[in-house]
Amino acid sequence: MTATTTAPIAATPVRTTRQPSARLRNWATRAPLLPALIFMIVVTQLPFVATLVISFFDWNALYPKARHFTGLDNYQQVLTDEALRRSVWTTVLLTATVVLVSLVLGLALALLLDRKFRGRGVVRTLLIAPFLVVPVAAALLWKHVLYNPEYGLLNGLLHYVGGPQPDWISTTPLLAVEASLVWQWTPFMMLILLAGLQSRDQQQMEAAKVDGASEWQMFRYLTLPHLRRYLELGALLGSIYIVQNFDAIFTITSGGLGTANLPYTVYQSFYQAHENGLASAAGVLVVIGSIIIATFALRVVSSLFREEAGRA
Repeated sequence: MTATTTAPIAATPVRTTRQPSARLRNWATRAPLLPALIFMIVVTQLPFVATLVISFFDWNALYPKARHFTGLDNYQQVLTDEALRRSVWTTVLLTATVVLVSLVLGLALALLLDRKFRGRGVVRTLLIAPFLVVPVAAALLWKHVLYNPEYGLLNGLLHYVGGPQPDWISTTPLLAVEASLVWQWTPFMMLILLAGLQSRDQQQMEAAKVDGASEWQMFRYLTLPHLRRYLELGALLGSIYIVQNFDAIFTITSGGLGTANLPYTVYQSFYQAHENGLASAAGVLVVIGSIIIATFALRVVSSLFREEAGRA
């Protein structure tokens, strides 16, 4: 037998491709968002920084050469001035009233729309419509179509039944503003609460009904605890928007008769009194308050997402 020897086969080198690092992949994923981020910073953050800087100066636009650094004096004046403090109280009262009444009415409408009945889609569309109206147009609608003492719908109905003919804006100015805002924001609360109602555990509801629970007991012990997060979310989001409301007050009362809130006072200080520093300080306080409320709103939203993920 002849021994056969096999020559060793030379190992072919394996070409390895270098994988991009995780940091590079993250940057490649986020790169398309950079233009939008830069645009947002330029449009929102730079003006806020400029406002913050101006708020530390005594700066009247009519006397630009007389401006000088005053530190926190503008903030102290905002918090101690009687008119400004009154506007802060008006802002709190207006926001709390509108949010609470809108939540109660929105909950009632959401409970109604959660039931099946003929024409529910049409009713839902009609109830959502006020939220889709432009705020200035909604305020003009209430001012001229409803509140006008000569040809308004409210006085027309009162005249039909032989009632008085009040001037609604003069006699109840803050209530007039609150009613228009409640009309506009109730659909928003209704949508949030309706989403909460439709996310209930139907098996749990059916089991409670089989066990003999009444409608009130089911609402009190099952529905209301389930809606707690949605009620908090509606209250926080509504507060963020209503605390900054300007359109209704400017259109209906022009800030008179004790209805000037903090945003309208900022407008008066800046465009009428030309006090740039004072107006900037008040504006910064409004932004800080909105950020605080928004922080709580984001926590509620994230907790809702965690609950939904846990159910899935």
